[in-house]
Amino acid sequence: MSSFSPRQCLAVVSVILGAALAVPAMASPPQLAIVLNSDEGSLSIVDRQSMKEVDKRPIGREPHHLMLTPDGKELIIGSTATNELTFLDPVTGEMRRRLRNILDPYQLGFSPDGKWFVTAAYRMNHVDIYEAGEFRLVKRLPLHSLPSHMAFTRDNKQVLVTMQGSNQLVAIDLATQEVAWTADVGEAPAGVYAMPDGRRVLIGLTGEDAVAVLDLEQKRVIKWVVTGRGAHNIFRMPGDETRVLVTNRVDGSISLFDTTKLEVIDTIRAPGGPDDLDFTPDGKQIWVTQRWRRRVMAIDLATRQIVATVNVGRSPHGIYINGPGTVSRSMSPPPEAADPRTAQTPPKASFLPQILAPLAPLLR
Repeated sequence: MSSFSPRQCLAVVSVILGAALAVPAMASPPQLAIVLNSDEGSLSIVDRQSMKEVDKRPIGREPHHLMLTPDGKELIIGSTATNELTFLDPVTGEMRRRLRNILDPYQLGFSPDGKWFVTAAYRMNHVDIYEAGEFRLVKRLPLHSLPSHMAFTRDNKQVLVTMQGSNQLVAIDLATQEVAWTADVGEAPAGVYAMPDGRRVLIGLTGEDAVAVLDLEQKRVIKWVVTGRGAHNIFRMPGDETRVLVTNRVDGSISLFDTTKLEVIDTIRAPGGPDDLDFTPDGKQIWVTQRWRRRVMAIDLATRQIVATVNVGRSPHGIYINGPGTVSRSMSPPPEAADPRTAQTPPKASFLPQILAPLAPLLR
C-alpha cells in the first residue's frame, strides 16, 4: 500500500484549502427601486447604489400602482388600460406571470386577513372584490365617481375608498360586500390612511391644500389640517405609528404629519409633483416619484435634503423598494412566511472537515 510523505500531504491540503477559499460567497440581494412610468407603459429598474436606471421594460399600458402579495413573494402591478395584473419577483424585478381580464386595476389592496383582494377602477367607476387566493371575482360594486385610493380599517371589517369625482369617502363592508356608508370629505380626495387608534382616518385632498380627519364612528370630517397645495397621498413612517408623510403634488413638498397632535411638524422640499414614495431598507432615505419631471428623487430623512435624482420614464407614479419598510403592503406577513426581501444570507456550511477526514491517517 502506497503512502504519502508529510510534505506531499501538506501539498494536497494546500490545494484543497485554496479551492475552498476560491468558492464565491452568496450574492447579496440587489439594491433596486422599481418605478412605474404611467404614460409610456413601462417600468424602470433603478440601481440605488449607482443611482442610475439600469433597465427599462415594457409593461401593460398605464401602470399606476403596485402591491406585494400577503406572503411577500410576488409584487403585483396593475395596468389599467390593458386590464391586467403583472406579477414580478420583488427582489430582482423579473416578470413571473400575467393575469388578464382584471378590469381597470388602478388601485390595489389585500384585506388585513389576506382573504380579499380589492381593486378600484378609476376610469370605469367600480370597485371589484376578488377571492385573494385564486383572484376570483366575487363582487363588483358600481360607484360614482372616480374611485381612487383605498385603506382597510384596523378591525378588518371595511375597505375605505376615496371618490375623486364626487368628493366622498365610501365604506364597503367586507362581510356583506355592500356599501355601508358614505361621507362628504372635500375636493378630490386621494390617499387615505387608517390611524392606529381605529377611530379616525386621514384623507389627502388633492383639490385643496389639506388633509381631512374623519371620525369613523361619527362618519364625518372633524378637522382639516393644511399641509400644502395638492395634498395627495399619505405614507406611514416605518416602525412609527405617530408620524406619516403627506405628498403635496402642486406645492412640491412633503409634510411630516404628527398623528397624535394632528398637525404638520416639518416640511420637506420635493419639487416636480411628488406622488408616491418608498423607504430604503435602513429607513434613512425616501425615494419619491416626480410625476412632472420624469424623475425619481432620493431624500435624506435626517437632513431633509435631496441627495440624488434619477431620470426614468414619462409620468413616474408607483415606486417599490425591496426592503422591510416598503409601503407597498396592505398587511403584515404571517410569522411563518419567508420574506425574500429581508432574509439574511445564511452562513455557509463548512465542508472542509468532510474533505480532510480521509487524509487524517496520512498525517499521523
